[in-house]
Amino acid sequence: MLILKPNCECCDRGLPPSSTDAVICSFECTFCKSCAEQRFANICPNCGGNFASRPLRPKSKLSKFPASTERYRKAHVACSDFDV
Repeated sequence: MLILKPNCECCDRGLPPSSTDAVICSFECTFCKSCAEQRFANICPNCGGNFASRPLRPKSKLSKFPASTERYRKAHVACSDFDV
């Protein structure tokens, strides 16, 4: 099942399950659209794959299949202006 990560791995911006601003790669690396476009030119810095919009989990399923609460951050050169 898709892990709905709660934040952008670069800028740490919150990306709740209802966010239409979240993008993922095929390995579920999660970024906000702004970082994906402006910092990474839509190429995942972790795996080299492309990004797609993260699907929205129906609200009726979130209680049984909740989003992750573990925040993910990775040190990328393009994110150096954010504390990681």
